[in-house]
Amino acid sequence: MIEVRFHGRGGQGAVTSVEMIALAAISEGKYALAFPSFGPERRGAPVLAFVRTDDKPIKIRSEVKEPDIVVVFDPRLLSIINVASGLKDSGIIIVNSKRTPQQIKSVLGGKYRVATVDAAAIAKEILGVTVVNTTMLGAVVKATDIVKLTSLEEPLKHRFGKGGTRNIDASRKAYEQTLIA
Repeated sequence: MIEVRFHGRGGQGAVTSVEMIALAAISEGKYALAFPSFGPERRGAPVLAFVRTDDKPIKIRSEVKEPDIVVVFDPRLLSIINVASGLKDSGIIIVNSKRTPQQIKSVLGGKYRVATVDAAAIAKEILGVTVVNTTMLGAVVKATDIVKLTSLEEPLKHRFGKGGTRNIDASRKAYEQTLIA
């Protein structure tokens, strides 16, 4: 089983991202479970979202406490939340940041790998807004083997309609620009 925890802020699309990964995994014949964790938070407040994928049915319905993958939409969260909490030593943190993976790793420490991509700049360029959810999906695919990049295309087209192609383009560009250390 692959377990992923997304750290974002209300309105950044973390919930949409986990749904897109789950749908892509299901299209590949896998099992998937995606869900958010938030209360009455307002736009901009820290939120969590989770996704699990596996080749067999998933019976766990709780929050992901020991993720294989952590995805951080807002790099400012690195200084206010321990995003690496519970991350497996063999895990990876994927951060929307202009900084290099080595720079992020020096701040966080740990035995895990780090991947970075300037998803905000890519989203601004291609989508016209700095909502990084679909852009970060490309980084997740590049840094992990959770799903294939092409498996995200249909869920993105379905979810975003006419804007689906631009979201696919943003994911592809992030995939190409993601750095991993």
